[in-house]
Formats: sequence, C-alpha cells, structure tokens
Amino acid sequence: MSISKTEILNKICYTELVYKRINKKLNSKFSKLEIEEMLFEIIKETQEVFFQRIGKNIYVTSYEKNIRITINSNTYRIITVDNITKMYNTQTKQHKTL
Repeated sequence: MSISKTEILNKICYTELVYKRINKKLNSKFSKLEIEEMLFEIIKETQEVFFQRIGKNIYVTSYEKNIRITINSNTYRIITVDNITKMYNTQTKQHKTL
C-alpha cells in the first residue's frame, strides 16, 4: 500500500498536547499556526521516497530541515516531531542518522 502525500496534507490533524510536545522536542516556542504551517510545508516539500510506513505510523523525514515527523496512518494525526542528527562513523566512514 503506497503512501499518498496529498491524502496526508488533506487529512492532517493535531491534538492540543502535540503542540506542546513539538515545542519541547524542537526547543522552540512556535504558535499552533506556526507549527501547522511549518509541518504542512515540510510534508509538501519532502519527496514521497522519504515517506515510510512502519506499523501504524508514517514517518516523513526531511534531511533538508533535519526533522522527522511521525503521523498516525489511520487518523493522520501528528504524533510527534524529532530532530534528526547525523553522526559520522569513523570505522565505516559513513554518516548515520540517529
């Protein structure tokens, strides 16, 4: 089953608690509207190849913005947002996303 970016953008929703969680995880003080606009733009700009369904969640990873958005695949509700960090492995001489 493929993931439809258009469907996500049309059905995306939030809970009151998630706004606080996002600000805490991003160490920010964005308003609800700023969060919604930011996440909408990140999802819109991210190629679908960076959308991954694992179990009941969809993960949208934007390496340009260093952010991963977790979305419930049944309700399209935003669950959380995480900063992604790249770590250089000196043994394999490759970057690894944490």
